[in-house]
Amino acid sequence: MEEFRNSKQERAERRIQERGHRLRLKDPRVRGYVERNLKRHWSPEQIAGRMHVVHPDWPLVSPEAIYQFIYADISINANASGDDLRQYLRRHHRIRKKKGAYHGNRGSIAGKISIEQRPQEVETRATFGHWEGDSIVSRQSLARLNSLVERKSGLLKLSKIENGTSAVTATVVVRRLKRVPQSFRRTMTVDNGHEHADHLNVTEKLGMAIFFCHVYCSSERGTNENTNGLVREYFRKKTNFALVSSADVARVERALNCRPRKRLHYLTPLEVFNQGVALKG
Repeated sequence: MEEFRNSKQERAERRIQERGHRLRLKDPRVRGYVERNLKRHWSPEQIAGRMHVVHPDWPLVSPEAIYQFIYADISINANASGDDLRQYLRRHHRIRKKKGAYHGNRGSIAGKISIEQRPQEVETRATFGHWEGDSIVSRQSLARLNSLVERKSGLLKLSKIENGTSAVTATVVVRRLKRVPQSFRRTMTVDNGHEHADHLNVTEKLGMAIFFCHVYCSSERGTNENTNGLVREYFRKKTNFALVSSADVARVERALNCRPRKRLHYLTPLEVFNQGVALKG
C-alpha cells in the first residue's frame, strides 16, 4: 500500500512539472513548414495563412499556436534545427507575455469599431485617404514616435511625442492631418494600444472613421509596420527618443517620403500623394 501511495504521488508530481510543457505543433510536417518559413522572416500570421492555402489537408494551425511553439522550451519542442526560433521574429522578446494580460498600454477602449466593418476599398489601395497609425517606442524613455502612413502613396507623417498617453497622441494626430484635404483623410486603422483610446475625439475633429485591428494581428496594418521598419534603419533599437530632436525626426520623414518605391513604379510617396491632390483639386 505504501508503494502504491508513493507511486501515485510521483505521478502527480510529474504531471505538475510537465504542465504547460506539452509538445506544440505535434505534426512534423507543420513544424518543418513553420521553421522553414520563419527563417525566411515570414510572420506567424503569414505562415498560418499561407499554409492553409497550400496544404488545406494539414491540421489547422493559428498564429497564436505558432507563437507558443516559438516561445516554448526548445528541449520540449525539439525543433529540427535546434535553433532558438525567436531570433527569426521581426520583433522578439526573451519571454512571451500571456495573451489577454494587461501590459500597461493595453486595456478596454470605449466605442472602438472593428476592422471587420472597414470599407473593402481600403484593402485595395485604389483610393487615397486611408491611413494607418502606430507608435514606435523606446524602453529608454517615455518619449516615442507617432507614425501615420497613407496606404496608397506610402506617405509618412512622423512626429516625436513626449509620452504615449491618449491625449498627447490624439493631439499630434489631429495636428499632422488637419492640413491634409478632407478627401485625403477618410479612414485610419490602428492597433489596440491605449494611446488610441481618444479616437472619438480624433474622429470628431478630423471627420475620419477609425478602425481597430484584431488583437495580435499587426499584419492588418502592414503598410505601417513596413514603414516603421524603414524608420528603424535610422533610429535603431534602444534609441532614446528623449535625446532625438524634432528636426532629426523631420529629416527622417523627408528622407523616406523622397525615397523611390518599386510598388509606385519608382516614384516617391511624396510625388504620388501630391499628384493625387493635384488631380483631385
